[in-house]
Amino acid sequence: MADLFADAVPPEPEESVREDAPLADRLRPRTLDQVVGQEHLTGADGAIGRMVAAGKLSSIILWGPPGTGKTTIARLLAAAVGLRFASISAVFSGVADLKKVFGEAREHAKLGKRTLMFVDEIHRFNRAQQDGFLPYVEDGTVTLVGATTENPSFELNAALLSRAQVLILHRLDATALNTLLARGEELKQRPLPLTDEARAALVASADGDGRFLLNQAETLFSVDLNSPLDSAGLSALLQRRMAVYDKDREGHYNLISALHKSLRGSDPQAALYYLARMLVAGEEPLYVLRRIVRFASEDIGMADPNALVQSLAAKEAYDFLGSPEGELAIVQACLYCATAPKSNAAYSAQKAAWRSAKSTGSLMPPPNILNAPTRLMKDIGYGKDYAYDHHTAEGFSGANYWPEGMNRETFYTPTGRGFEKRVAERLAYWDELRARADTE
Repeated sequence: MADLFADAVPPEPEESVREDAPLADRLRPRTLDQVVGQEHLTGADGAIGRMVAAGKLSSIILWGPPGTGKTTIARLLAAAVGLRFASISAVFSGVADLKKVFGEAREHAKLGKRTLMFVDEIHRFNRAQQDGFLPYVEDGTVTLVGATTENPSFELNAALLSRAQVLILHRLDATALNTLLARGEELKQRPLPLTDEARAALVASADGDGRFLLNQAETLFSVDLNSPLDSAGLSALLQRRMAVYDKDREGHYNLISALHKSLRGSDPQAALYYLARMLVAGEEPLYVLRRIVRFASEDIGMADPNALVQSLAAKEAYDFLGSPEGELAIVQACLYCATAPKSNAAYSAQKAAWRSAKSTGSLMPPPNILNAPTRLMKDIGYGKDYAYDHHTAEGFSGANYWPEGMNRETFYTPTGRGFEKRVAERLAYWDELRARADTE
């Protein structure tokens, strides 16, 4: 067994942790160098490592997925730099709790003991509550260490962010997760009852969450088995961790961005993967369909006008069939868009035309293309000398349709891809006819 646990080096359990405490608590690191998976921060060259070496800690925001060590790092930081540790959770705390912590911190500061104030789920405090931290952080009453699973750029006040350094924690990789399992086995003095294949499946099921992995391991330690479990047996005994996905938060925007860019990059395999990630995690299918419809106009446009038709048809099919049958129509639209020729010429044309319309104000169209429903309008020249295109040999008159005082502009420039290649040829032909008419 010595070879199996050679690299584990588990910390001794803290005296305050009961023998019957959860495995994750009993294995909580006691020094920063025992934290796994975050060496880019805790190592000698990392931001935290440098702060500890200097003996001076600035306010920080720890941003990372669940189960990656945010709370543990905060506790160990306080001990490493000699600060008093005070902890609150934004889920359970209000203004009164904050005032109490700040008051106690001020009293300890008078005695020469500064306070590290750890705020778990700090993004759950509203804007006004976040503003309440500012004077106490600025005057040094507390050194703030906040923990959040959400993108601080979206969830935290700019004023608070400007006074704290954001440190990003990584989801735990397979090496870090296996280290945690080895520590658990060392503490229990027996290996997990798993085959090598099942052990790899257990690590993969944790999705980077160390706490979840150790809770699963604790369940395995508690059952009596005659032989090690294989992958199928493990799956029957344990539940897989649900993927982290909040439909109104960053995970939502990250995946829809990945889907859009995979479609734009004509990678149907990656696009289908991100589509599956979203739908499996519980995303609203109609939201995904709205984004695919938008993509059909923005990134395909006239290169394949049928992409928009296919996308809208998928929406109709899903409305008619519902889940799960209707999801195949979403897949079809996704694959159609991913494999279609791409052009953002229509999107660029819209932007350019909108800018021109705003800058030219209320210029009147030329009188010859205006309707003249009244005698007065006819008398002042509305509709006079209008060239009816269908009466020409080419079905194209080459008339000027632009307001007086405004030069002709080009907003839409088709690419040479897909259907737009034919459109480009048609426009070039009309330009030739127009130029010929201008010289006659």
